[in-house]
Amino acid sequence: MLPTVELEVRHLRALCAIADTGSVRKAALQLGMTQPSLTTQLRRIEGAIGGVLFTRGQTGSRPTPLGHSVLSRARPIVAEMTALVMAARDAACGMGGMCLRLGSVGGPLVTAWLRRVHRRLPGTDTTIHIEVSSAALLQLLATNQLDVALVEEPAGFPLHLPPGLERRVLVACEPRFVALAAGHPAAALPCVALSELVDDSWIVDPTADHECAALRRALTAAGLNPRLLQVRDTATAADLVASGEAVRLCQPTAEPTDGTVVRPLRGDPLTAQLSLASRSGALSITEIDALYGDVTDAHADLAHRSTGYRAWLERRAEIRPPAPAVLRAPAVRLSPTGTPQGHRHLSA
Repeated sequence: MLPTVELEVRHLRALCAIADTGSVRKAALQLGMTQPSLTTQLRRIEGAIGGVLFTRGQTGSRPTPLGHSVLSRARPIVAEMTALVMAARDAACGMGGMCLRLGSVGGPLVTAWLRRVHRRLPGTDTTIHIEVSSAALLQLLATNQLDVALVEEPAGFPLHLPPGLERRVLVACEPRFVALAAGHPAAALPCVALSELVDDSWIVDPTADHECAALRRALTAAGLNPRLLQVRDTATAADLVASGEAVRLCQPTAEPTDGTVVRPLRGDPLTAQLSLASRSGALSITEIDALYGDVTDAHADLAHRSTGYRAWLERRAEIRPPAPAVLRAPAVRLSPTGTPQGHRHLSA
């Protein structure tokens, strides 16, 4: 029997996510958790309350009458807590100057982007929130916990953009490379085919949106059915690759860790789209343009310094990312002097 827990706001947030998505699996992705972890947490919450909150079936998870009762009380609490945190952060920024809350998936681009933002806005209190899950970043944007976020979506597995958000495409089709041990037979090749990794296990992060599904689809298309190792810790994953126990996907700008090499995959069987997402009206169009320019320049610099990625781009004559595609751009209200109204300005 699972031990009961003392209910916290995070537990109520989990219940709301399950009800909103209609699925424990989708809620886990939204919350940046694994499905087994959320299932265990739900059982403990039900143990603390003393009844079943959701019925599980082929159509998903639906609240029971008790669940509806709990949710009717949980939602106002979650909303109030979110408002409290946001008000406290706004007050803190008000005492110390303007603040800018960035979010991003992990990778070398984070540091390069942040460095440029700091240089351009030295007087702004800039914070960064890193998530493996792009869906989780979009939810943080939608609930006013971030101002802008760099997200990625594997080809064929589009992200759901919550109402009120917009995004600009940074890179429409960025390839995924493979990291493998320096002593691997394929390490000497300039470009590696999936068929040359037929005997290898693959590492996947279970909290990364659709990474496992995208990889499995590509492997199946190549006629492969390898073992997938679910590893969340990046240091452990790097050690497993260096030891030759497994290989894993990586961003093309990734630097090889000790004992490993990074190689492009022949035919680009796995790609992803990088986008800059923001909440409509949270920042001025001018500032969104500037942030987009910061991350675009950071990405171009990393691509140039990466021998493998630079060669990949040169083969395709795509030295610079494509022109920005703006999705769901917000309406901008202008004052009589032509200045946008209702936006925050972060000019240094």
